[in-house]
Amino acid sequence: MSLDKADRPRVIVIGAGPIGLTTAVLLAQNRVRTLLVGQNLSRSDNRTTALLGGSISALGALGVWTHCSDKAAPLRVIRIVDDTDRLWRAPEVKFAAEELGLDAFGYNIENRDLVAALTSRARELPELGLADDQVVAVFPRKDSVAVSLRSGRSVSAELVIGADGRQSMCRKAAGISFRERNYSQVALTVCLRHSRSHDDASTEFHTRTGPFTLVPLPGNRSSLVWVVDSSRADELAAASDVDLANEIEHASHSILGKITVEPGRAVFPLHAAVATPFAEKRIALVGEAAHVIPPIGAQGLNLGLRDAAAIGELIVSALRGHRDPGDADVLARYERMRRADVETRALAIDLVNRSLLSDFLPVQGARGLSLYLLGRIGPLRRAIMREGIAPALSEPRLMRGEIL
Repeated sequence: MSLDKADRPRVIVIGAGPIGLTTAVLLAQNRVRTLLVGQNLSRSDNRTTALLGGSISALGALGVWTHCSDKAAPLRVIRIVDDTDRLWRAPEVKFAAEELGLDAFGYNIENRDLVAALTSRARELPELGLADDQVVAVFPRKDSVAVSLRSGRSVSAELVIGADGRQSMCRKAAGISFRERNYSQVALTVCLRHSRSHDDASTEFHTRTGPFTLVPLPGNRSSLVWVVDSSRADELAAASDVDLANEIEHASHSILGKITVEPGRAVFPLHAAVATPFAEKRIALVGEAAHVIPPIGAQGLNLGLRDAAAIGELIVSALRGHRDPGDADVLARYERMRRADVETRALAIDLVNRSLLSDFLPVQGARGLSLYLLGRIGPLRRAIMREGIAPALSEPRLMRGEIL
């Protein structure tokens, strides 16, 4: 659908990142007239995402996974290694997908390849209008929401979905509060090549400053998220490629052999935030507009995809029942579907991160004991693995691979 044909969409999605694109594709695939407004991810973005099982099922049901599966690497094993060098160190714990009868926990893919696949699928859908434009204002009204664009155009719809990131204009327009927490840590992200095979295993070293996580990419490549304090981050960001590669090889204990750093690296402060509520005044928030999670445990974008699946399911159901998709009851149901999942995972990640930073011996002991029990007690380990890749409650149908 061209932009001209999208003058009166039922839903406007603001933000053309992975979450916004997924939301728009889901709606348009179910014949909901949708307008997606936003500018695509830069090709220079070097971030990657570990897509867990439910996210892969969702992308498969949306016809997206076939566009990018060859650019993703399976995650068949996850190792946690205590590298804190403290008095009480936890034993190494290994989680294997085959223990759950799975081929892989999920797949790691570069965000730019995921966005390209979603964009390709979006262009195939006649009910989806794509506006490569920037939103300058959002105005909630009694029966609609008006959106003003930098191009001078104004459009409106019964519901707006804000996938516009942590500085969300949609969230501010709806008057939704944002409970924020800043950490003293900074994350360095970079992609790299290595001389040894990763064997489809992700390795997370727990250090005194936070996780050092290597995640497989196709071939002898991996992505790295290295959480350090701010002074160390400045030092690493300023290092030459050769010096940084040497630092990474040392920190990884050479498990991947010789390291070569690829062009492009990013540094960003760790931050956590949760909106309350997730929807108000005909505006629903998804992804980082609704919650920001530190890059620990591969939860951030997977949470956002569950947001997209949940709001999409509710909108499609409302329209099939000839009801207003922006009705307060629809938005309240979205809040109920997503609140527990987001809050519990945000809390779990915060506790893991704080346990790494703490010098309090009882905290270190509790963390070590927890990992010891996970390594020794099979049913407990399997329960944690299942909950890690999919929530036990309120899982949207799309995340089970069901077509709405």
